[in-house]
Amino acid sequence: MASLASAQASSRLDALSLTNTIVSLARNTRTHRHNCGQLAEHVGMIGNLLEKIKSTDLMKLPATKEPLVGLEEALEKALQLVESCRDKSCLYMLAMGWSVVYQFRQVQAEIYRHLSLLVLPMISLLHEFRLQNLKEGLQAIEADQRMYTLEEEDMEAQNVVLKPDRTRTDAEILEKSLSPKYPNLTFSEALQEEKEKLNIELQRSRTINDDPDQCRVIEHLIDVAENVVSGVLPGKKVEKLLVNEPSYVVSGYITNAKSIYGDHGLRPENEGWFGWHADLYGCCSEPCLSLKTCVYPCGTFSWIANVVSKGKISREQATNNLIACSVFGGCCCYTCFVRRKLRQLFNIEGSSFDDFFTHLVCCCCAMVQERRELELRNFEGCRGTNMIVPPSLQCMNA
Repeated sequence: MASLASAQASSRLDALSLTNTIVSLARNTRTHRHNCGQLAEHVGMIGNLLEKIKSTDLMKLPATKEPLVGLEEALEKALQLVESCRDKSCLYMLAMGWSVVYQFRQVQAEIYRHLSLLVLPMISLLHEFRLQNLKEGLQAIEADQRMYTLEEEDMEAQNVVLKPDRTRTDAEILEKSLSPKYPNLTFSEALQEEKEKLNIELQRSRTINDDPDQCRVIEHLIDVAENVVSGVLPGKKVEKLLVNEPSYVVSGYITNAKSIYGDHGLRPENEGWFGWHADLYGCCSEPCLSLKTCVYPCGTFSWIANVVSKGKISREQATNNLIACSVFGGCCCYTCFVRRKLRQLFNIEGSSFDDFFTHLVCCCCAMVQERRELELRNFEGCRGTNMIVPPSLQCMNA
């Protein structure tokens, strides 16, 4: 029994040490500084809570053992993410842009999940231990929602590194992005430093990860580091590294739709597509939204239609149209039309038949996916929406 308590205390001290390390390292990151700062502030609140309870008998409760281990594992992932933002190539982190942002969101969501499991056995004992301030600390962490995103300056630099060739203006944009990250180096020296880091990353990817797609992306970035000043980059085939990364393959190179063609620009016929950020069968991760959609689908659909149309279709109009189509048995035709508009908006792979069949077979799942997609992309009309609150905490707040 004593050894079990000792092991649990050791686990908790490890977790506390992890929070302190994350807060410390976040001050010295080169990339995603805002996101690292947001994560560090949130983790700091957790560290303060751990400090309050580490000396109490709450540490010895068998019910807290598994949540504490889970929390420690989540904090280790957070630490690895912060270390990547400090140590890895800035060009690589820029290219991975939104994928890194989603990792921040997932890490905080995982921390929330284990924290919510830790809350329940402790809440019932708070009166006995007279630790009312602990309850307030738990509630504060539960309410602390952070917004992780890619800053405009980073998006601009990302567009540069993903282009097939660069102009002098592009080189200046990249220099502006790298200068704060390497304050004591010239632009050429910073590029040389980046090249060395990318070569190390390439070697690791070849020997450890054995990921050909990732290797091609890194090779592309090495070419960028070598040729960005001259503005000449030989065409090189680079496959999309991650499904969730908002980039696609065009004429054999990796690029970004919005940066090259704008919101309304013409796109080449051989333009590639990329996938959904939200999974069609991920509705179980949003039980409150899923239940609301099953009970009142018009509410969820009207919100989606209003946001996708950028306000051109009011929620009342969308509801009336849906009811009218339902009378003639054609509601799926109308709802799949909005899904098609959403796909076109974000250049998501699919067809009109896919949209119709999806809404015909699992309409509620489709609408939950569409709403989550808009929120994950922080699209205009849904900014400020809390996207990463875990289902358990959402239901507790309801």
